[in-house]
Amino acid sequence: MSRSHKANHYGTLAERKAVDKYRLTLDRCSWHDAKRADGTPVEIKSAMHRHADGQEGTFKLYDRYHDRLREANGWYVFVVYRVRGRGIEVLHSGMRHSSRLPTLHWHGEVAIVRPDRLS
Repeated sequence: MSRSHKANHYGTLAERKAVDKYRLTLDRCSWHDAKRADGTPVEIKSAMHRHADGQEGTFKLYDRYHDRLREANGWYVFVVYRVRGRGIEVLHSGMRHSSRLPTLHWHGEVAIVRPDRLS
């Protein structure tokens, strides 16, 4: 399995766990992954705790999707996981309103957020 295929696989598993924990309904489109019971959009972001090379995982936020989420008064769910066999173990997760993120430093259209910045 290629690295990007693995990342997609683990991201999908993290999404499912977030949907269950926060009682969301999957509703995928380009700028969000799910909705709360009241219809508010939620973007689910996941990051591996540590990669095989020892580097800490990060969340990537995309400018145009972040703006859409903000306009819709949406939320993020952040999931930090580690690989366990063919699955994942969630180490931390949290739901945050899109207006309550740490200061984002944009590099073009992408902002990189370290999990420890969300604590």
